[in-house]
Amino acid sequence: MHPVRKQRLMIVLFIVVFASVAVGLMAFALRQNINLFYPPSKLIDGEAPEGVNIRAGGCVVPGSILRSKTDLAVSFAITDGKGDVTVKYTGILPDLFSEGEAAVVNGQMQGGIFMAEQVLAKHDENYTPVEVAEAMADASAKTGTSHQASCDGMDMSGNKNY
Repeated sequence: MHPVRKQRLMIVLFIVVFASVAVGLMAFALRQNINLFYPPSKLIDGEAPEGVNIRAGGCVVPGSILRSKTDLAVSFAITDGKGDVTVKYTGILPDLFSEGEAAVVNGQMQGGIFMAEQVLAKHDENYTPVEVAEAMADASAKTGTSHQASCDGMDMSGNKNY
């Protein structure tokens, strides 16, 4: 083999090995930061790992929010219409958080209860210009109807068949 070809081969092999090691190290570092998303029905079925950071989401069940009188602890249930999961959280809840609205929680499952480290309130994904929003507000004031909640139509009555 010619010395120039041998030198090129060594350079190409070095680049391939270096790139493989770099990709392997990045994959190893990022695997600890992956948050998998689970709906409440999969949490109930035991498909979510215990003691591992995961993300869950659903609609906050009306009447399920219980606030502590001594600290910032709050307990509530989220549902996907097929099952309910109790969530416990200590901290300040987002302004958009309310009963019957969608929420996403980050944390860990522990003994059938989701221990949240972060609570995110989902908002409507539809942009409405200011003029249209004002017109809709006027119309709803005249008719006596309120805005459409993101969880409308979901069975959150507590009468589940699962």
